[in-house]
Amino acid sequence: MAESHPEPARLRLGVSACLVGEAVRYDGSHKRDGFVADLLAQHFDLVPVCPEVAIGLGVPRAPIRLVHTDRGVRVRGVRDPDLDVTDALDDVAAQQATHAAALCGFVLKKNSPSCGMERVKTYTETGMPHGRASGAFAAGLMARVPLLPVEEEGRLNDPALRENFIERVFAYSRWQALTAGPVSGAALVDFHARHKYQLLAHNQAAYRRLGRLVADVGRQASTGLLHQYGHAFMAALARHASVGSHTNVLQHLAGYVKNRLDDTDRAELHQAIEDYRLHRTPLLVPVTLLRHHLRRHPSPWAVRQTYLAPDPGEQLLRNHA
Repeated sequence: MAESHPEPARLRLGVSACLVGEAVRYDGSHKRDGFVADLLAQHFDLVPVCPEVAIGLGVPRAPIRLVHTDRGVRVRGVRDPDLDVTDALDDVAAQQATHAAALCGFVLKKNSPSCGMERVKTYTETGMPHGRASGAFAAGLMARVPLLPVEEEGRLNDPALRENFIERVFAYSRWQALTAGPVSGAALVDFHARHKYQLLAHNQAAYRRLGRLVADVGRQASTGLLHQYGHAFMAALARHASVGSHTNVLQHLAGYVKNRLDDTDRAELHQAIEDYRLHRTPLLVPVTLLRHHLRRHPSPWAVRQTYLAPDPGEQLLRNHA
């Protein structure tokens, strides 16, 4: 009998419940998002959360909004200013933060006074528009779990933002796996080495700073060092990689194989990178060609790079973007 192998555990994403079609909005409707409810659901276990329902507000319910007060921005009822659910929503964020170790990211509902990640309309106490802020639940969650990749479904319509979010989700899952138990100095150095070109594509200065951190690690990575590294690592990936930085990385990786290629293959690889630089082809084209040549001419250092060997789900989702 053939040996059976269990399916690898799927990563989990928190999502605002209305985005997966749950009718939990104040007016009894939903805001189902196809990318979240259809595509992301194929690759992740989605964990729906509606903080407003979680604090006991009914469906339908009176609307709430962000209001500037002498106590700061509060979440109050539009029709009943005496209704203040700010602290209750922050309590839900605190509860979610305790479960955040099981999540690799969170997709929030834009413009929501509870879930909006940024630029949610705020008002004066007299009802006049005043500015923008984060929703109360979103602010509480992001403050408590600053490394967790968070995005709004509206911003995920931008291909660059979408790809960056997916990349950060999978990178964060690798960081979680590394730090699930005690981390040896060698394991942290190896993690950094495998992410070299991914980091270089985003932020060369951050890669160098992270390198200095791991250079000082002993046999066991301290909690303080892991804290510094994790924050700097995720912050570096949050910076969008430019075509120029990708081109630089591709040219460096091509150096691992170019001397083993014949003139035709070498010219083809050079042209693929040049076509990407000139926006004629997507990044997938030169990356796929590099993978092909590295299979024929293996380089132990290059083939372990997360830049060239992402999770299959990550590769599919980023290509979709």
